[in-house]
Amino acid sequence: MAREQNLLTAFIEFADTFVDEYDTVEFLHRLAERCVELVDASEAGIMLADSSGELHYVASSSERMRLIEVFELQHDEGPCLDAYRTGVSVHSGLAADADRRWPRFAPHARDVGFESVSALPMRLRSDIIGALNIFSVSPVPLSDEDRLVVQALADIATIGILQERALGDALVVTSQLEAALESRIAIEQAKGIVAERNQVTVDEAFTLLRNYSRAHNVLLSQTAREIINGNLGASVLTAQPEVEPK
Repeated sequence: MAREQNLLTAFIEFADTFVDEYDTVEFLHRLAERCVELVDASEAGIMLADSSGELHYVASSSERMRLIEVFELQHDEGPCLDAYRTGVSVHSGLAADADRRWPRFAPHARDVGFESVSALPMRLRSDIIGALNIFSVSPVPLSDEDRLVVQALADIATIGILQERALGDALVVTSQLEAALESRIAIEQAKGIVAERNQVTVDEAFTLLRNYSRAHNVLLSQTAREIINGNLGASVLTAQPEVEPK
């Protein structure tokens, strides 16, 4: 019953996000974290496609997961790419089957501690905009129940990004996805600046950025650009109290 309550809370949280202007990258990071909390998974990551159909890393539950996603993109193989290209969910233990399907990716994933993976296309009818990756240190792939939960989260993310008012306008959708990818680049740069100047890990730097944004009710991407432009000192972020998302 506890998980059902947590899932309902997550859906209400995401629905509330869509009412006003929101930061797509921040929303997807929160979604990745909720995936880890709600199912038997260790990490989660999300990729979105640009106007030419090329996938890009956008959000993840941790820096370790970001590096896995980047490795997958660099070598152009892996479950997330398969799910996006085929429009079909991928579930696999990272053993013999994975070695056959992804000979470069699977050994690397095992080397950093993962033993199974699920990847789901982010799609609405015929529109596929990206994919959601779920990794686990357990050799057993997600259960049928967990797959339904993750699929529901992937669906709400897709609907949230596309939004009903934009579904009929390809230019609006493309512009929104491109803006999300640009925001992600700015956030990655800001994370590096904050981590270096405050002598913290990249994950801790990201938490500082998010806490500051929430405390001041500004978009995460805006805070990132203020850091990059030098209008906001990285040391200021360490004085901010932790703020729970509404």
